[in-house]
Parts: sequence; structure tokens; C-alpha cells
Amino acid sequence: MAHPKRKISKTRRDKRRTHYKASLPTLSTCANTGTVHRRHRAYMVDGNLYYKGKLVVEATTAE
Repeated sequence: MAHPKRKISKTRRDKRRTHYKASLPTLSTCANTGTVHRRHRAYMVDGNLYYKGKLVVEATTAE
């Protein structure tokens, strides 16, 4: 089994782990509805489903 020859210092260990942080998702504002949504994702507005500012699925009303 692999075994380290020398102890890795806390500074060296922490330098390596600085790149593990999570990034915030990119948000966009729809030109048609004005809602803020995640990019490249479909989003709901008043029961209607939109993607890239276009209506994809319209909400149906049960009568």
C-alpha cells in the first residue's frame, strides 16, 4: 500500500483544496416575462413553461 515519505504540511494541503469551492450558477433575465432564471434551463411563469424566452407548454385550466 502506498505510504507517504514525509508529512504534508497544512499550508500545502490547504493550497490544493482551494479549488474545490462551488461556483454560483449563471442567471439571466427573460426579455419577454422579466423573470430571473438559470441559463439553459426551462422555467415556469404562472404555470406556463418557457425556454429561451419562448412559450413551450401552456398551462391548462380544468373546468
